[in-house]
This record gives sequence, structure tokens and C-alpha cells, in this order.
Amino acid sequence: MFTVNESTTDRIIRVILGIALLVLGWANIVPGTLGIVFRYLGLVPLLTGLIGFCPLYALAKIRTNKK
Repeated sequence: MFTVNESTTDRIIRVILGIALLVLGWANIVPGTLGIVFRYLGLVPLLTGLIGFCPLYALAKIRTNKK
């Protein structure tokens, strides 16, 4: 099972960034190819922020939480 490797602050920033990218892409605020990239790229920080586990942090053995 995955262990939480993100701090609360890190998770909040990721969720906000993910939502912002999704809104920019799906509301066509950013049109074209970049908008399409934002639509799907926004899912990554949103999901990692909600779950609390970042696979890249695990590979690099980084933990931003103090537990």
C-alpha cells in the first residue's frame, strides 16, 4: 500500500494547481494544443494531492511530511 509522502501544504498546493489547470483547459481559457495539454496534465497534481502520494517523490526517496 502507498504511504503518504506529501505534507498538508504540498497537498493543498497540488490540488489548487490541478484545479486551475483543469479550469484553464476545459473552459477554453487557454485554447489550442496547450489547452488540451492542460486538460489532462491537471489531473496529475489533483490526484496526487488528493491521495497524498507522489510516485516521483517515492522514486527519489523524498518526503515532505514529517511523519
